[in-house]
Order: sequence, then C-alpha cells, then structure tokens
Amino acid sequence: MEAEKYTLHSAAAAMEMVRHEISKVFVGQRALVDNALITLLAGGHLLIEGVPGLGKTLLVRALAMAIGGDSKRVQFTPDLMPSDITGNIMLDVREGNFITKKGPVFTHIFIADEINRSPAKTQAALFEAMQEFQVSFDGTAYPLPDPFMVLATENPYEHEGTYPLPDAQKDRFLMKLLIDYPSPEEEKTMVSSVLSGNVGAELSLAGVEKVLSTDEFIMIRHLVSSIHSDPAVIDYAVRLVQATRNNLVMEIGSGPRGSLALIRCARGRALLQGRDFIIPDDIKALAIPALRHRITVSAESELEGIDEARALSNLLSKIEAPRGDNPDMEIPSQ
Repeated sequence: MEAEKYTLHSAAAAMEMVRHEISKVFVGQRALVDNALITLLAGGHLLIEGVPGLGKTLLVRALAMAIGGDSKRVQFTPDLMPSDITGNIMLDVREGNFITKKGPVFTHIFIADEINRSPAKTQAALFEAMQEFQVSFDGTAYPLPDPFMVLATENPYEHEGTYPLPDAQKDRFLMKLLIDYPSPEEEKTMVSSVLSGNVGAELSLAGVEKVLSTDEFIMIRHLVSSIHSDPAVIDYAVRLVQATRNNLVMEIGSGPRGSLALIRCARGRALLQGRDFIIPDDIKALAIPALRHRITVSAESELEGIDEARALSNLLSKIEAPRGDNPDMEIPSQ
C-alpha cells in the first residue's frame, strides 16, 4: 500500500499488522503492546520498566523491525560515556582536519537498554535528541532521521546498580509502561516457542517481518494529527492533570506536558481503534501510563502502600468525565 493512499481505517489495519508481527515473538500482554504502538503513533518516546528477563528488549526490537525503520541498540552501563551515544568531533590525523563521527543515536529507533544503569551525565546525553530531534557538535546542529524515537528500558530502582532518571528526562517520555510476569498459559506458550527447533534460550526475531516502510509510517503518524479533539475531553484531561498538583497524596504533580501527553496518546488510541475522534474513555485508559512518571507520591502515602498507579486511579474516580449526552461535547460521525 502506498503511503499517500492511507485512510483512517486502512491505517488502523496496517497497525494491526504491526501488532501481529510483534505477537510472533512477544506473547500476550495486549495492553502493553497497544500502549507501545500508541506512543509511536503520537511521535513520542517510550520508557518500559520491568525486572530483567521479561522481554523488554525483545518487544522494542520487534517494534522497530515491524515499522520498517533502522534501529540501533546501546547497552547502558556505569562506564558508558555521552559520546558513546551522540558521537563527537575527532581529528583525522591522515587528512589533518576534524571530522564528525555520528553516534548510534542517529537512527530511526534508538533502543536504550537498561538506561538507568548509567549515571545522570550519560543519561543527559539524550536530552537534546529527545526534545529537539537533533544533536549538536561544536555549535553545529545535526538533525536526526525522521521518524526518530527513543525506546528505553529500565530496571526497577530497588535493583542494585541503578541510577534514578532525572525528572526532566522522565518528563520527555510520552509514556511509561510496566511489564509484568506472564500468565502461566503465556509462559507455557513462550517456552514452547523457544524450544521449537532451537538450542538457545532466546526467542528469535527471524520470523518478524517489516510490514511498513518509513514513509508509510510517517504518513500514518500524520493522520493522528487529524483526529478530532473535543474541547470537553481536553477540559477533562486538563482537570485531571491539574488535580495532581493539589493533592495531599502527591508531593509533586504533573506539569503541562502531562495534559499534552494525554491528548496526544488519546489520538493515537483513537486511530488504533479506527475512530476519527477522541472520547473520555481514551483519557481514562491512558492516564496511568501517561502520568505515572510525571508525579511523585509523598513519603507518607508510600508508607500506606499507595503508589503512582493507585494515586492516579483514586483521582480518576473523583474527576467527573464528560458524557456522550453532554450538549457541550460534540462527537462527529465516523
């Protein structure tokens, strides 16, 4: 299918094909895969947290392969330097001049594996790339490929050898997803797949096919901007985010990026479902993954067993959502 011929429904069908390719190697956890696709459609960056061995890297590598972009993976370690990510200016001894050596961040999909195993100085090397979609050397800005997105994985902070991500960098991730242990049935399916004709202990990506070209994915991503955002739903998202700033459970609330993230993600979810408008249920479904990394729960609340997800769930139950019969809410026909 040519990129210029995509419609809303054919784009949704194409993303279903992407989901199918991912399912060949990443078993189960449909909501996690859907939210990853929503992040890509919204043109954002994705942070996935989970203990080692749950397939975080497998998921992001399958995503990169299916959408047709080039991808590069960097394993973050305590001794990783910023220049190992962005590149640097080097002296060419033979020619007697300086040359620009671009780092692995110059790719469509940059996989930052276990990003919180490197100190803040190295993590900060991605700031400009994630916000400005460029990297600067010696006063010259070099644009990154389009599309460009960071798919980062991290281990829980209580694990040994991890460094907390700075709040400014966490805020640049559109969503933070948690990957949990598979169900018994999913784990049996995974074990059977690994052992089927293989000697090693890892799932192979050989069966994952590229179903989109880069141009096609860019065109689908552009369709997201045409999704209708009703003022009543925008008001609902903003009221929810503002409520995080005046809540005794939360020491720090979300900034305006949280409101933007909710609407951007809602439009991506609408496209996945073949809709040309967002609804309050989009906000409800995406509030936790879009906001959990933008808030800080107070120490007293943590002692009571309240984490970010529970705090946001409590807020959702208190903030009134617009109804379909609300005269101020317009839902266009599909």
